[in-house]
Amino acid sequence: MKKLIFATNNKHKIEEVSSLLSGKVEIISLAAAGLEGEIPETSDTLQGNALQKAQWVWDRTKSDCFADDTGLEVEALDGAPGVYSARYAGEHCSFDDNIDKLLRALQGETNRKAAFRTVICLIENGEPHYFEGKIEGTILTERHGIRGFGYDPIFLPNRYAVSFAEMPLEVKNLISHRGLSVKKLVDYLVKK
Repeated sequence: MKKLIFATNNKHKIEEVSSLLSGKVEIISLAAAGLEGEIPETSDTLQGNALQKAQWVWDRTKSDCFADDTGLEVEALDGAPGVYSARYAGEHCSFDDNIDKLLRALQGETNRKAAFRTVICLIENGEPHYFEGKIEGTILTERHGIRGFGYDPIFLPNRYAVSFAEMPLEVKNLISHRGLSVKKLVDYLVKK
């Protein structure tokens, strides 16, 4: 089975992606690969950050690896928080801090359209390959559900009656931005 280092320390992401790749690709976390330190994320695009993170792992291991970057793009906020979604409320903020700031920014706003976008950069034999997933929805006015992470409790995907945080992981994985980008990654790897 092919092994890939996933350039993240986020246990939620590792769990989510591992469940999508189960039986197809073995995911190795940064810790399991013996990698420590802060991975740079200084690009102003999702693609740039995904490449930067994957390149950081490749430079240290010369092993095939991948990284992702995800952004929540809110129409009424001109695409914000976007590439800054994880640190929207500040450098060492929590998921709740980010949600609180976003809900305040949208207070009284009727246009609550948003989209989650994930870009994966796979570095295979030193060459980058990109896979993107996107799902559209709306931002709720308050939190719903306890599953998931990040903005999941306030994101209602189009054509669904529950937030990401109210969905079982298997359902979310089928429709989510990350699930769609990982599916493209898997399709690419399986064809090889």
